[in-house]
Amino acid sequence: MRQHRSFPRLFGSLLLVVAAGISSVGAAPEHARPAPAHEVKARPLGQVVPAPERVRPGGSPYAVTASTRIRVDASRADSREARRIGSYLAGLLRPSTGYALPVTEGRGDGGIRLRLGSSDRSLGEEGYRLESGRGGVTITAREPAGLFHGVQTLRQLLPASVEKRSRQRGPWTIAGGTITDTPRYAYRGAMLDVSRHFMMVSQVKLYIDQLALYKINKLHLHLSDDQGWRIAIDSWPRLATYGGSTQVGGGPGGYYTKAQYRDLVSYAASRHLEVVPEIDLPGHTNAALASYAELNCDGVAPPLYTGTAVGFSSLCAGKEVTYDFVDDVVRELAALTPGKYLHIGGDEAHSTSHEDYVAFMDRAQAIVRKYGKTVFGWHQLTGAAPVKGAVAQYWGYDRTGAEEREQVAAATKAGTRLVLSPADRVYLDMKYDRNTVLGQAWAGYTEVDRAYDWNPATYLADAGVAEDAVLGVEAPLWTETLVTSDQLEAMAFPRLPGVAELGWSPAATHDWNTYKARLAAQGPRMTALGIDYYRSPLVPWPAG
Repeated sequence: MRQHRSFPRLFGSLLLVVAAGISSVGAAPEHARPAPAHEVKARPLGQVVPAPERVRPGGSPYAVTASTRIRVDASRADSREARRIGSYLAGLLRPSTGYALPVTEGRGDGGIRLRLGSSDRSLGEEGYRLESGRGGVTITAREPAGLFHGVQTLRQLLPASVEKRSRQRGPWTIAGGTITDTPRYAYRGAMLDVSRHFMMVSQVKLYIDQLALYKINKLHLHLSDDQGWRIAIDSWPRLATYGGSTQVGGGPGGYYTKAQYRDLVSYAASRHLEVVPEIDLPGHTNAALASYAELNCDGVAPPLYTGTAVGFSSLCAGKEVTYDFVDDVVRELAALTPGKYLHIGGDEAHSTSHEDYVAFMDRAQAIVRKYGKTVFGWHQLTGAAPVKGAVAQYWGYDRTGAEEREQVAAATKAGTRLVLSPADRVYLDMKYDRNTVLGQAWAGYTEVDRAYDWNPATYLADAGVAEDAVLGVEAPLWTETLVTSDQLEAMAFPRLPGVAELGWSPAATHDWNTYKARLAAQGPRMTALGIDYYRSPLVPWPAG
């Protein structure tokens, strides 16, 4: 299903390249030998995305060479994770540098040092400190997630060609100085709709790797909709085998076995992303209704659906079997998902009366809590009675009516937290402009500057939403018009890095003019990674 392309693409786990990288070490061919150090300047220390919290440049750069080692501090009980991150880093760097980059335990001097267990509480769970100088680079963190995020920064400080899977010309220099970095928001997400068009495991893993580069820490998987059910449920097997058999346009569809879903969850965790699964209820349920007649109020199963209309389907809120169904699905999905959240949708339930919607959501939320998960729903959930600790995902527009915004604000005053996904800002399937071939335009056109230039802390302030009610941001990518990874990338990039920056970087760093220069510097890196990004005319991309 992939389109032909002229540059290489990285599929699957980056750790698989380790053995190949080691076997390629030796005398570099003439075209791959490093250029003299005076010919290449190190990338400025702060020229990364997302923008770091604090940057203090200074001192001599460090050069990764054939003698460089990756040293892992093994003094903690969880040093196994630190060593895994070291192996991940080595797997990234070996193919392009041609260096062995052995991963060793112990303090030692020089090289790239990964230190886990900092006593600096200000770094929190995801923060890190990167110190670079002539003698080496040290990344320090309190927790493994911070160490991993620091590795992503280190990677961006190296020349873009380091991302390629074949031997490249160096030198591999890292500017001198110190970066101290922590995230602004705890929730920095991206949603992938695998229901409208089914995405293979390899496609989802590729997207996970791309998200990790920009410090995204949540992957929201939209696993069910009218057009397809994408996760195996043992107690209701026809959901996947029949309800998952098609997709938009009538293609063959597909679904994830439980083993495949566990694999995706594990792979995401190895990149420090938590999977947030979504089963959309009580609307967007035609695939389930077609699979089991008893879920319909009239007992008659509708045909499978391959169109793109919304709002026409509904579970039968008055039938007890509906809640047996919800209980079974949530129980099985919760058992597969170690993360804290379970998303139950709740949007566009136009065929469900308000009374039935409230009654259904009361019971569905209780089931989610019964199985130890935090309730997550689209912001229409606030029209019912969100349970204590629930999270609502706001997808309204800048121009959404005051009544709806005030309803959301009232829920936050009662304790509901918000993840912001305004459709006319960060829905990545919206067209860039009228000439964009892919995507849709029902929320308007969304160029790169529009996706970036807004403040989550104040976005709903006029409705009465306090800054501390905002848990974070998420960029959804719906797939009514998208099938291949190339197509996903063309819509996600370069807007996704900007949303990642909104979630990670301090508000004080937020400036479109400086951001677009840093984003432009990401162009060669995305090309080296094989990311088929949109060359927005608003960004001064490097020539060639």
